[in-house]
Amino acid sequence: MTSGIWQQITAQIQQVTGSDFRGTHRRPVGGGSINQAYALSDEARRDHTTAAYFVKLNQAQSIGMFEAEALGLKRMAATQTIRVPQPLCCGIAGDNAYIVLEWLDFGYGDHAAWDAMGRNLAALHRVTSSQGFGWEGNNTIGATPQINTWKSTWLEFFAEHRLGYQFQLARRRGGHFPQQDKLLAALPDLLAGYEPEPSLVHGDLWTGNAGVTQQGEPTIFDPAAYFGDREVDLAMSQLFGSFPPNFYSAYQEAFPLSPGYERRKILYNLYHVLNHFNLFGSGYESQANQMIATLLSSKR
Repeated sequence: MTSGIWQQITAQIQQVTGSDFRGTHRRPVGGGSINQAYALSDEARRDHTTAAYFVKLNQAQSIGMFEAEALGLKRMAATQTIRVPQPLCCGIAGDNAYIVLEWLDFGYGDHAAWDAMGRNLAALHRVTSSQGFGWEGNNTIGATPQINTWKSTWLEFFAEHRLGYQFQLARRRGGHFPQQDKLLAALPDLLAGYEPEPSLVHGDLWTGNAGVTQQGEPTIFDPAAYFGDREVDLAMSQLFGSFPPNFYSAYQEAFPLSPGYERRKILYNLYHVLNHFNLFGSGYESQANQMIATLLSSKR
């Protein structure tokens, strides 16, 4: 990667912040499978563990993904309910798209911090939309397009833009899901009598996208935001590992879940397992088929 790219990024930071930030020191940061990530500092910070900014890079055609991420972070920050990293700027430098975020140092979250995480997420979920279910534009879930065209009902939105769309992609990848049509036909029964409000959700809230800063502030990041059933965030938080138990009890106390969540959790997480099949291959096919079978047997 040429130094010219970093000079362009640094110049954009200088313009946005009005500072004389030099951006002379950078180091790779692990943890992601979609983007390249870096901690970017100037000389004054070179010998310290902290950085000034967090920079993510991808191919230039991925700029829309970063623009959507910045929008989601701004919308969540505006609710003043839960901490998210501030997006500074995004753009194209050479053959790369980039997004620059404030750097946050994460530490170990104690019991009180995860209590606060539960309460703050509940507060975020109380932010609703009068337009229905969707978002002001499409974004991505991982590297997969996430369709957010507005729908008036959650059933219609989830069937068409979540499961239906992932099944379409899976067919193109040669996925074998023999009961997918049966499951889609069963969605009205699986969601019968359940009419959630369109809550502002993070959309990709697995354990790797949440943490507690060294100052003890619960924080969420890397969103795939939209207005949907708030339970999608709770469900995904239990898909790849789980948050501490007191997070769930604090959330439940602040914003109790409706009966039937345990079954809906499987349904909502099927979306993410199908997405992992579409992103990473056949290792997730059997898991998805098992989830489909469980859901179909639960409605009998």
